[in-house]
Amino acid sequence: MSRDLITGGLGYVGSNLAKRLLDNGEEVVIFDIWPSSKSIESFKSDVQVIQGHLGNMAEVLNAVQANDIDCIYHLGAMITMPAEANPWSAYNTNANGTYHILEAARLFNVESVIFPSGIVNYGREAPEVITDDTFQSNPSQMYAVTKIFGERLGEYYHHKFGVNFRCVRFPAICGPGRREGLAAYASLMVHETAKGRPCQLPIDEKTQMPFLYIKDAVRCLTSLMNADEGNLSRRVYNIDGFSVPAKEMADTVLKYIPDARIEFLADQNMVKLANDMPNKMDATKAREDWGWETEYDWDKVVQDFIAEVKAHPDFYK
Repeated sequence: MSRDLITGGLGYVGSNLAKRLLDNGEEVVIFDIWPSSKSIESFKSDVQVIQGHLGNMAEVLNAVQANDIDCIYHLGAMITMPAEANPWSAYNTNANGTYHILEAARLFNVESVIFPSGIVNYGREAPEVITDDTFQSNPSQMYAVTKIFGERLGEYYHHKFGVNFRCVRFPAICGPGRREGLAAYASLMVHETAKGRPCQLPIDEKTQMPFLYIKDAVRCLTSLMNADEGNLSRRVYNIDGFSVPAKEMADTVLKYIPDARIEFLADQNMVKLANDMPNKMDATKAREDWGWETEYDWDKVVQDFIAEVKAHPDFYK
C-alpha cells in the first residue's frame, strides 16, 4: 500500500485525486495552506491534513519525513490571478516550494514526485499545436514562469540526484466544481444550465481552447506514476484532451439540456486572452511511452457532468 502526499490537496484537482487514491486503496496525506475544505467533506475522516506553507522548507521536510511518504503529487501552487496580484508570494510558494519538495524527495528517498505543469507556459507567439518540444517562449505570467522553472528543476534533480521526477503538461481542466478563471467557460455552460440557470459567458462563439476532463486529469496523474520507468523517454509529457469551438460546445449542451440558455457576451479582453492560447496539445510521446489515451470527449463530458451535478445537488450549488 502506497502512502501518498498531495500538496494543494484541498484544491480542485488535489481533492479529486485524493478521492481516487483512496478508492485505489492507498493512504493519503494532504499538505495545504488551509486547514480544511468542503471539497473533502465526504472522505475527510480517511485522510490526514497537514496545514503548512510550501515556502517554508522546514514544514515541507517535516511533512515528508514524519509521514514516511512513498509518492508526492506536487499540485500545490498559487494560480494565475492571485499570482499576478502578488508575484513575490507566488515565487516563494511555487518556485521555492517546488525546490523544497524535490529536496525532501532527495533527502528522504521518496519513490516518485509527480508534477503537473500546463498550457499556460506557452507565450502568445506559440504555434496552434503544441508538441513536447515546442519552445516555452516569453511567458507573461509569474505562474507560468514558476511552472517552467519547476519542470527544469525537476529534470535537474532527476539527472543529478536520481529523483524520480515525472511531469505532465495539462490543457485547461474542466469539470463539476470548476468555476473560476478564463477556462471556466466550459464548466459553467454545463453547470449553470444543469441547475436550471441562464449562463452568460465572456467569450465569443469561435473561442477554442484545449480542455481535459477532471476524471481524465486524475487518471493521467496516477497512470504516469504507475508507468514503467524503462518505457519513459523523457521526464515531461504533453497531455491532450479535446478542442472544440465554444458554439459547438454549447450545441452539445443543448442536445442534453434543450431548454439551456447560453449567451456569449464576447468581452474583448477575455476573447483576446483565449485567442492567444494554443488550440491543441500533441500527446504523441505520452501515448507511445506509457499508453496515455483520453477517455472523455466533450460529448461524454457533458453527459457525465450533468449526471454528477444531479447526483450531488447539495454539493454542486
